[in-house]
Amino acid sequence: MAGKLLLLPGDGIGPEVTQQARRVAEIIAPDIEIDERPFGGASIDLSGEPITDDTIELASSCDAVLLGAVGGPKWRDVPRNKRPEAGLLRLRKELDVFANLRPAYCFSALAGASSLKREIIEGLDILIVRELTSGVYFGQPRGIEVGNDGIRRGFDNAIYTETEIKRVADVAFETSLDRKKKVVSVDKSNVMESGLFWREIVQQRLEQKWSKKGIELSHMYADACAMELVRAPKQFDVILADNLFGDILSDEAAMLTGSIGMLPSAALGSKGTTGLYEPVHGSAPDIAGKGIANPCAAILSLAMALLSSFERPELYDQIFRAISDTLESKAMTVDIGGTLSTTQLGDTVISKLS
Repeated sequence: MAGKLLLLPGDGIGPEVTQQARRVAEIIAPDIEIDERPFGGASIDLSGEPITDDTIELASSCDAVLLGAVGGPKWRDVPRNKRPEAGLLRLRKELDVFANLRPAYCFSALAGASSLKREIIEGLDILIVRELTSGVYFGQPRGIEVGNDGIRRGFDNAIYTETEIKRVADVAFETSLDRKKKVVSVDKSNVMESGLFWREIVQQRLEQKWSKKGIELSHMYADACAMELVRAPKQFDVILADNLFGDILSDEAAMLTGSIGMLPSAALGSKGTTGLYEPVHGSAPDIAGKGIANPCAAILSLAMALLSSFERPELYDQIFRAISDTLESKAMTVDIGGTLSTTQLGDTVISKLS
């Protein structure tokens, strides 16, 4: 076998879109062993846990994990530590996939689908590198409590170690070498101590390890970056961000391209460890089961897995071309102005593979 891929379809439209990715994988890489397990709400229904220990163990033994989506109103009243999203956070933490790569590129055929003018968005190609396993989403202590004055308060802690910042900065700098060698690191160093620390360590890391590579590093406040992404997005190449700001900015960047249903992501750890891949979109319970979900992001997430975890760039290129050719032929789902079903779009992509 050329490797092992674990599918975790999850909830909502997750099973629908990952099924199309599986079809592509079975055709383009039949030598890869594929397994599948319930995840998120689907796992809660079966075991009471959003992800089981057995699934974590299996994921750790695979080259890559391809997720669908998690969550939905059915599990809204489940305790927070048992919700579908908790399973995703645990999986990221257990696999130690600390660097989330979220590309935002605009396919030519979809330039008119963006809410921005064509000349602002056409040709867009941004990569956001987001720290994924630390920061305010994981910092302790956190909670909701009643103070001595009887007033309730909620609190979280945005905590980063020097090591955590250095390793994700290394990913951003290394990735930029194959692009324009231009990195913008975002923070809120004007009001947050953790942001000031982030800026200091990122700058130090460039000077310590990457100074001879010709990389251009600049720093920007996160709110200013959000504004500039709407005003002039093509000024950016690689954006480096912490967990919270990266979460927000990558969703904003995704919508610039015309549809969040088009964009994949990769979560990577140290070299040689399991990679985690998933479409950027959510579970979309409002359209689940209708057969109209856009599978492109899931298929492109598979392509990223083939590139980064299976080291088969030729297969990545094949899938990317097939998606582009599909869109150019006006074969699209409803969310991007077409009429095709999820399966019909999958059929078209498969027909374009070469």
